[in-house]
Amino acid sequence: MTLSKPQIDDTDRALLALLQQDGRLSNAKLAEQLALSETPCWRRLKRLEADGVIAGYQAILNRQQLGYGVLAFVQVGFGSHTGDAPLHFEEAVQAIPEVLSCHNLTGESDYLLQVVATDLEAYGIFIRDVLRQLPGVSSIRSSLSLREVKASSPLPLQRKG
Repeated sequence: MTLSKPQIDDTDRALLALLQQDGRLSNAKLAEQLALSETPCWRRLKRLEADGVIAGYQAILNRQQLGYGVLAFVQVGFGSHTGDAPLHFEEAVQAIPEVLSCHNLTGESDYLLQVVATDLEAYGIFIRDVLRQLPGVSSIRSSLSLREVKASSPLPLQRKG
């Protein structure tokens, strides 16, 4: 079953761009910047939320300021892909707060995780006591970020032709 893509017009794109810049903008400010009255602006916003285009709102936190000095990209391999091990792995990863993202991949590794830790010692303990204990894991390869060059969550909103 394929979900239909919501229709997004130029005004919707402008609204989404404003929210990606500042998710705390009030409906009144959004309407003003879009040259709309408040009711149509609010309706557009609610439609975009209901259609799942806007998945949620959150603050972007500075990991270093919160003491997470290590950012690692972890490639996880499975010895066997049979049974429920991959499903149990994915369920377990959902509950681990240090795992910021998890992607099922093609290629040499089965999963790519983005993980934070306070320091290298804490990261080593996390690998030993958490990741190596997860169902089906047979290999772990880590790459540590030396410096973050770009971190972005806003999506490009230009019209696709």
